[in-house]
Amino acid sequence: MLADAAAELFLEQGYARTTVDHIAARAGVSRATFFNYFPTKADVMWLELDAAVAELPGALASSTESSPVRAVEEALLATARAHDPERVPWAVAQAEVMDIGGELVASVAARVAVQHAAVARFVAGRTGEHPGSLWPQTVAGAMLGAAAAAFGVWIGDGVGRRPLVEYVAAALTPVVAGLDAR
Repeated sequence: MLADAAAELFLEQGYARTTVDHIAARAGVSRATFFNYFPTKADVMWLELDAAVAELPGALASSTESSPVRAVEEALLATARAHDPERVPWAVAQAEVMDIGGELVASVAARVAVQHAAVARFVAGRTGEHPGSLWPQTVAGAMLGAAAAAFGVWIGDGVGRRPLVEYVAAALTPVVAGLDAR
């Protein structure tokens, strides 16, 4: 309900001119209720994406794949496969109309950093390296970059889009082949 109210308001008056109070009033709840669900106004934009990527650390932890690169690939594909194809993050799809701009970039960056750290920690755990060392950082950056590119193209394809997992698989295939050849 809060996400729908926020989306309506962002489309009507833009992101910057919409306050948490506006969103809460549109949803028929108090400001405090809004903050029970979302730490910031920006967080309301990522409800679907946050739910989808929350599964990534668990998928990594449960992997039995011996190659850490292939294990990350499996986890990213499982995450993409589980994403509801009807739930396109409206903050990305309608960013220009909502005049989100810099706020979109900042909130995406924070989410990517969390996933990057999770993948780097996983790879480091499998290789015995420090998570901040070059190999875990390279694997995390390359694979999440490919998955993010696939996600962007998937959104851009509009109503004719195929399942997200197909885009992610196509983007990851050459990256995984190169990284796994190490």
